[in-house]
Amino acid sequence: MRAMRRLRLSMIVLLALSGSAAVAVAAPIPQGPAFAPRFVGTPASANPVPGIPPVPQNPFMAPNGDSGIHDDGFQSNTYDRPGPLGSNPATISDFLLADCGSIAFDHAGHIVATCVGPSSVALYLMDAATLKVRGRYNLPGRGLLNLLQNPNVFQGFGGGGYFYLDNLDQAVVGTNSRHILVLAENATATGFVLKRNYDLTHVLTSTENLNSALPDSDGLLWFVTKTDGVVGTLNLATGAVHVLRLGAKNIGEIENSFAVGSDGDVYIATNLALYRFDAAADGSPSVTWKVIYPNTGKAKPGQVDAGTGTTPAILPGGYVAITDNADPMDVVVYRTAPDAAQRQVCAVPVFGKGASATENSLIAAGNALVVENNYGYTSPLSTELGRVTKPGLARVDVDNDGNGCHLVWTNTRVAAPTVVPKLSLATGLVYAYTKTAAPTDPWYWTALDFRTGAVVWRSLAGAGIGFNNNYAGITLGPDGTAYLGTLGGIIAMRDR
Repeated sequence: MRAMRRLRLSMIVLLALSGSAAVAVAAPIPQGPAFAPRFVGTPASANPVPGIPPVPQNPFMAPNGDSGIHDDGFQSNTYDRPGPLGSNPATISDFLLADCGSIAFDHAGHIVATCVGPSSVALYLMDAATLKVRGRYNLPGRGLLNLLQNPNVFQGFGGGGYFYLDNLDQAVVGTNSRHILVLAENATATGFVLKRNYDLTHVLTSTENLNSALPDSDGLLWFVTKTDGVVGTLNLATGAVHVLRLGAKNIGEIENSFAVGSDGDVYIATNLALYRFDAAADGSPSVTWKVIYPNTGKAKPGQVDAGTGTTPAILPGGYVAITDNADPMDVVVYRTAPDAAQRQVCAVPVFGKGASATENSLIAAGNALVVENNYGYTSPLSTELGRVTKPGLARVDVDNDGNGCHLVWTNTRVAAPTVVPKLSLATGLVYAYTKTAAPTDPWYWTALDFRTGAVVWRSLAGAGIGFNNNYAGITLGPDGTAYLGTLGGIIAMRDR
């Protein structure tokens, strides 16, 4: 209780420092002096990663890289385009007092983002160069029942934490009121208009709040809820809805998003198992296969529940990957084929026993996977007053013969408490967001060499609780700028 009071006080101080957050003008996130190096390392030269098969484009989503938090239907967290090289980089920010955790880009290059506050949720349209807010659409906030179910507001991802931008530049969002909204930009690109409103309250109970929704390769919309492990489908043309419940409360709950393949296949992980689903002839969700992954049965510090912390990631060649909840945690790869004689390809332990957990998705590029250690993060207090979480990023590759995997590198020198890291194939850099143990709490944009895991450079983003990203994912924009949601709002870093 005392810790939560300290956390609330930190947020009140952040608000007081700002005065008031204007919607129309980008006001920097308030911070104190960092007393830390502004840049460490050496600017990189682009070193492209060749031979990585492109992720197939889902025809019902915005172009790969622009559609949402994990960049594409495969949830690869990988870009063909470049990110910053660390050449005299500069960071700007916009103070919104809401964490813009999921970021997409429309065809004109504007930012479309859902920004989640302690009780509020909104869809924002922003200028990508200045972060100035062009418009917003308020979404249903977290009601009392939702807050009672999820008292740690910093570990709830439903009701707007996930959304996607479709092929028509429309944002598709599952709300806290159990509706799926389709929102289009108005004619002047200064806000949004509601195009469709799908009411699911007749098939979902009051405790089954929507967590994520994505279209499969045939255009059928799939959705999931945390409570009861609901897997549902929605025909966007007819409104027909089908649901399947995988378990009772806390048994089979679905905490994260899911992956959609290029042949109607859908991969969903609960806190117990990984599933492949395909739609039946009537559009209802049908289990193609299920595999139980290793599990300690405990929610480690750094996890939201006692299960995998990852959204499944699809790899070319017929594989899908998650992390398990063993101790130490494993990167686990499975074969996707419905009739695979042996489902599991490998389970490779990463980081240390008693010090390994993740609540963020894997980077998947070709046969390579990059995983991050989030062990020790239970709330923003975990990184206040000079505290840091357990360090670590690692790369695991599927063997060329497809019959096993191997650890390529581990970096235990950097602590990335909760960021979704991203890979640019154009620069050969993995982009993370790290914290040092300095008492002023500086946060850094951090670039690692994809081939070796070595840190290439770190660039100071800001200092203090307003720069804590709290599970938001890095996004690389069309012009190479890096963006990230934080508790203060949104930040951007670009080379000058």
